[in-house]
Amino acid sequence: MAALKICHSAGPPDGTPGCAPHKKPPPPLDRQSALFLDVDGTLIEIASRPELVQVPRQLAALLDRLARQRDGALAVISGRPVADLDRLLSPWRGAAAGLHGAERRRPDGSAASSDPDPQDADAAAALQWLRPRLAELAGATPGVWLEDKGRTLALHYRAVPERGGEMRDLVARLAEEAGGRLRLIAGKMVLELQSEAYGKGRAIAAFLAEAPFRGRRAVFLGDDTTDEDGFAEVNRRGGLAIRVGAPSATTAASWTLDSVAAVLEWLAADGDA
Repeated sequence: MAALKICHSAGPPDGTPGCAPHKKPPPPLDRQSALFLDVDGTLIEIASRPELVQVPRQLAALLDRLARQRDGALAVISGRPVADLDRLLSPWRGAAAGLHGAERRRPDGSAASSDPDPQDADAAAALQWLRPRLAELAGATPGVWLEDKGRTLALHYRAVPERGGEMRDLVARLAEEAGGRLRLIAGKMVLELQSEAYGKGRAIAAFLAEAPFRGRRAVFLGDDTTDEDGFAEVNRRGGLAIRVGAPSATTAASWTLDSVAAVLEWLAADGDA
């Protein structure tokens, strides 16, 4: 049986744990950079359920300006499916990685494909085994609900945060029993299971291997544990990793922005220039 990998916040660029980020905003955004943006908690305020989010009115226009300034070198990197991102960010429809990189679309609209990964097949079988068991757990636990994204499963407990530790233990045990190659990502009031074959760091690396991202300094903004492997990848390349929200003592990000509003203000300072 493959060991379940539980993803906590990644370490800093030098690999040692417990690196506190700078408690100040990042430097001005460079138009020669490749810009990678998480969505929920970074561009859009988190809601009690994903379908209830409120999208800032000028967000699509801002993304369009920032992408054009970089000849298309801007991508949103999210745990949501790409189709969901298109619905939220319409009419903007640029480069995107959905489901933590299991889906990826280039700036020209073409879908990126790769050879099947055996880990992904093992994970798919494990997720299929877990699906009814997690649904049963959610149904038996008031305030907990299961979001089935197809290639990932996310158990939300935002309505009952006091049960987070209990839910994590139960989900970890079930995932071990499933025996697949899964990552258990403990995010903000959510426990998400996905194939080890994917991750935001890998998605960023794939974009940076292609035009128009290739050769540019990477900048990645995110707010949660699911973004930590993206921060680590950007750091490895000498880029700029920015954590949104309260600084974490264990984040790999080197800079912080206090809120979604601060992110939009920082991005707009470049987009309006």
